[in-house]
Amino acid sequence: MGSQGKKSPSNKSDLPDIATAIGPLLAEIAKEHQPLFVAIAERMAATRYRLWAKEAALASYRGRLLGCADREEDIASRIEGLVPESDAVQRQLHKQFPNLQELNNQIFAEWSLQDQLTIQARGERLGAATWRSFAAQADDQSAQATFAACAALEEASAEVLEEILGAIPFQ
Repeated sequence: MGSQGKKSPSNKSDLPDIATAIGPLLAEIAKEHQPLFVAIAERMAATRYRLWAKEAALASYRGRLLGCADREEDIASRIEGLVPESDAVQRQLHKQFPNLQELNNQIFAEWSLQDQLTIQARGERLGAATWRSFAAQADDQSAQATFAACAALEEASAEVLEEILGAIPFQ
């Protein structure tokens, strides 16, 4: 996945916004299934973290990036555990949005490694806010606690990315 030849925006506000990309899709989904849709996105993020962990420029952060991947998988598993028949619902969501992986890839395509990490860090902060919103709307205390725990996991990954962005002199 090398980052050579990738573009960098003139202004960080020019970067793609995950909320803008997936927000309209999320709005099409029944409220009770929205967390499962986000769980699908969490698994996609885990894959992305594993790819970044192979980047030479990020070699010293490999373990921490793999930790982020594990957190993304943990979030998805926790959410899937809240919903009976979560596999069937997620299969239906994949059918409803067959280009979801392509959309996810397009958000990060053509951007430098630094910009990809910035996009993801913003996405992690958005994810934390999203899980908190789900927690505020949940009637069940167990679901509230699960959503709150997911928000904390998202923030931990955002902090890793922000640390990397502050430590590596990207070109």
